[in-house]
Amino acid sequence: MGTDLSVAFLYPGQGTQRPGMLHDLPRHPAVAATLAEAEQLLPGSSRDDAQALESTVTTQVALCVAGVAATRALACAGVAPDVVAGHSTGTFPAAVAAGVLTFGEALDAVRLRGELMRRAYPSGYGMTAVLGLGPAAVRRVVEAAGTDDDPAYVAVVDTDQQVVVSGSLRALERVAAAAATAGARRVVRLDIAVPSHCPLLAGVADAMAGHLRNVPRRRLSVPYLSDSTGRLLHDAGTVLDDLARGVATTVRWWDVTGLLGELGAALFVQAPPGQVLARMARAAYPRARVLALDDTDVADVAAYARRTRSSHSAYSAHSAREPAVPTP
Repeated sequence: MGTDLSVAFLYPGQGTQRPGMLHDLPRHPAVAATLAEAEQLLPGSSRDDAQALESTVTTQVALCVAGVAATRALACAGVAPDVVAGHSTGTFPAAVAAGVLTFGEALDAVRLRGELMRRAYPSGYGMTAVLGLGPAAVRRVVEAAGTDDDPAYVAVVDTDQQVVVSGSLRALERVAAAAATAGARRVVRLDIAVPSHCPLLAGVADAMAGHLRNVPRRRLSVPYLSDSTGRLLHDAGTVLDDLARGVATTVRWWDVTGLLGELGAALFVQAPPGQVLARMARAAYPRARVLALDDTDVADVAAYARRTRSSHSAYSAHSAREPAVPTP
């Protein structure tokens, strides 16, 4: 099975946005067509100026547009993924790439998701990254810092040394102080104004489940790797439930990265913006080829993909000819 999943597409989530992110996408006809389609489907969805990206709604929509545009540009170059995985909001363009959602359905869902999140917690909450402490240590810090009035939760486990916490701003201040005392290398407030991926957004998850219940169930074109369970999903209904519930559950990206390696991924391609997921994949698998479209041409990604698949096909053919047990 591993050799069948050699090319993995990764889609980043909120926190990676930057002004001009859509204007910086590859100069490609498929990208231009996607931006135009996005404006027709959801006017204003191609905005990426600094003021617009202060809104969680605009940011999540822009991330969805960027992911779909990148996927389509790569498809025109003959590059399709063998498996897809999205980080937080990135699960929606991943679901489009997997054939679960149409572009229009994804934009509609992401817009609603952002609006529900903004309405639920318009102020006083956020997210903080703790670097240099393991998940168990961060959990102990969070348990000590959170209260009923000022809750805090482990929201994202990116690596064994990078964990993100959600909660009230007062709780996050206590988390920052306690994490520094516990030996954290760095503590960073993220540019996210809502407490994502924790029970505080259970109501948003319920509303999203109701919305996505109306989406037709389609056969997946490629496997979808859940960021909330760290497992492959092969059924559209399960993916849609994952999309809905993910806003209120912990992102287990460390598990995602680990499983991709076990499945035989040899080429990791991160959609724009940024290189956050690419850096984590590169650190986990130094021998793998890891590319980010922010600094790699579409044509170069296509060339690497062809070489990767050719290499894996040759390895598979050789392995199939080898006897399972050496003959005397």
